Amino acid sequence: MKHLLKLMDLSKEEITDILNTADQLKYEKKHGIAHPLLAGKTLGMIFQKASTRTRVSFEAGMYQLGGSALFLSANDLQIGRGEPVEDTARVLSRYLDGLMIRTYAQQEVEALAEYGSIPVINGLTDYCHPCQVLADLMTIREYKGKLENNVMCFIGDGNNMANSLIVGGIKMGMEVHIACPSEYQPDAHIVSWAKDHGKFICTQNVMDASANADVLITDVWASMGQEREKEERKKAFSGYQINDKILACAKQDAMVMHCLPAHREEEITTKVFETHANEIFDEAENRLHVQKSILVKLLLQDKE
Repeated sequence: MKHLLKLMDLSKEEITDILNTADQLKYEKKHGIAHPLLAGKTLGMIFQKASTRTRVSFEAGMYQLGGSALFLSANDLQIGRGEPVEDTARVLSRYLDGLMIRTYAQQEVEALAEYGSIPVINGLTDYCHPCQVLADLMTIREYKGKLENNVMCFIGDGNNMANSLIVGGIKMGMEVHIACPSEYQPDAHIVSWAKDHGKFICTQNVMDASANADVLITDVWASMGQEREKEERKKAFSGYQINDKILACAKQDAMVMHCLPAHREEEITTKVFETHANEIFDEAENRLHVQKSILVKLLLQDKE
């Protein structure tokens, strides 16, 4: 693994290795065991989309690993003024040991990896959200003891979260159900791949999708950059809410997750959110541990 650009690039074994290392790093942090594995290393973090969890978890993670992180706003970089991404990649590769970017276009992440000479981590694009879904898989495994043969149901927009959940779930042996309106489907290539590689359902029927689910997951109806579509999306997703009715379709011990921020009483009711707050905030915490694992795997690969 030279970069983390999308989960499609990783094998089941590589994902398992990331999760196992994340478990170990979490254990060490909980027990006050220092792990300065990245002493002297510097991570650059480019943000073209604002973030709470991504920035804090990566910055804190590098500090806990003994390294340092630089926040690089797109407004402060020449990349925000028209400098070609390939030039930015080559310059930053001379200064840094790794680069994380949170942006809109997947092509920009891929170009940084192609033209740079340091590991690149996709902190989020409109196409996929690999770091979040690795944290989701870590959380499911903590609660369920395993990933294989669990039924994971995502309800909502067929967005970057849906795309990565499909890939991550199928690769790890889960059955994946997606419920979304016909005009908000996941990426067609990913849907086709999922049908060929595992147990997969994509439907407009929320009740069918959630039937017998071990895990229910949702996300906001209007993501960053889609604010102008908010009212239109509210109408389209009005029936795509995780509530008591949906929970009744799932297994009795089903867990509920949300990548946050949550718009309560839209994609999830306050009652369901608070009932399952432990899972949701464990999921948020696990962003820290899984990203520390990714950083160790990528920034120390020359020592392996």
